[in-house]
Amino acid sequence: MEISLAELITVIGGQIQGDPQKIVRGIAPFDEAGIDDISFADSPKILKRVPETNAGAVIVPQNFQQEVATNLIMSDNPRLAFAKIMNLCFPASRSAENISPQASIGRNVSFGKDVSLAPLAVIQDNVTIGCRVTIHPHVVIGNGACIGDDVEIYPNVTILERCTIGNRVIVHAGTVIGSDGFGFVPDGEKHYKIPQLGIVQIDDDVEIGACNTIDRATFGKTWIKSGVKTDNHVQIAHNVVIGENTLIVAQVGIAGSATIGKNVILAGQAGIGGHICVGDYATVGPQAGVTRSVPNGKVVSGTPEMPHKLWLRVSQLIPRLPELKRKIKDIEKRLDSFSNK
Repeated sequence: MEISLAELITVIGGQIQGDPQKIVRGIAPFDEAGIDDISFADSPKILKRVPETNAGAVIVPQNFQQEVATNLIMSDNPRLAFAKIMNLCFPASRSAENISPQASIGRNVSFGKDVSLAPLAVIQDNVTIGCRVTIHPHVVIGNGACIGDDVEIYPNVTILERCTIGNRVIVHAGTVIGSDGFGFVPDGEKHYKIPQLGIVQIDDDVEIGACNTIDRATFGKTWIKSGVKTDNHVQIAHNVVIGENTLIVAQVGIAGSATIGKNVILAGQAGIGGHICVGDYATVGPQAGVTRSVPNGKVVSGTPEMPHKLWLRVSQLIPRLPELKRKIKDIEKRLDSFSNK
């Protein structure tokens, strides 16, 4: 990369404080940036150190007011601006169009333009694959599945029969989409399996992390709506609906028929009970156990879930419980001694 700050802000936006003709040739973390690099600062701790930087330019918030010698780009969102520069410097590469003779392709498979199909991938019957799709080794796509345009499916992913994947979707290694939902009925002695007849539908611009498991619906569909991003090791059960632009962090588990709203954050290891609703713009804290529906915009933590501020007070009390127990016993003894007089 070799670009002037004036050219750069046409890509990332913002205003320049310094020399618009300054040329930057690379990007680097704040502490490693040199005279030809651009970096960013958005936390109070790092912003205090901007006068010390060796970077040729730094992206800072609009309200940054210190006098510094280096060039600045004033941005509404420095981290987002830096991410855009990273994409400019390291654009995503895709495999050249190539359908390997070592791939297994079933009957009535439809391919769009510029498809890359790696060795040892398995495409079963009646599958539809869109344009500019990259399918890595050891991927299995089941009968009747439909894959949209500009999709990348990493190694060892399994997309089972009749599931649908939208446009611009990324599915990371080891994920299973369309496994049977966990449905059983006890008959008095054993557990009788309920057939899982539905599908998984994943809409546009979704990114699914590594080793996710997304179960097909009993009837209808398990539905991951547009813009959802999941981390690694996430479990989404049958008939779950995930709203637009929701973030799901590692090791979250969502039980069957739960509904998650749009722009929700589910922090790491949170557990969401079945048949409940987490409202739009809600946040569920790490390791929380959610057993009741959460209203729109609420922040909850703990097990069972409670308002986050209450949970902070409760968590401070927990280490003191042995001490409080001793004090209560002492008070009880004193009261007993008074009552026996």
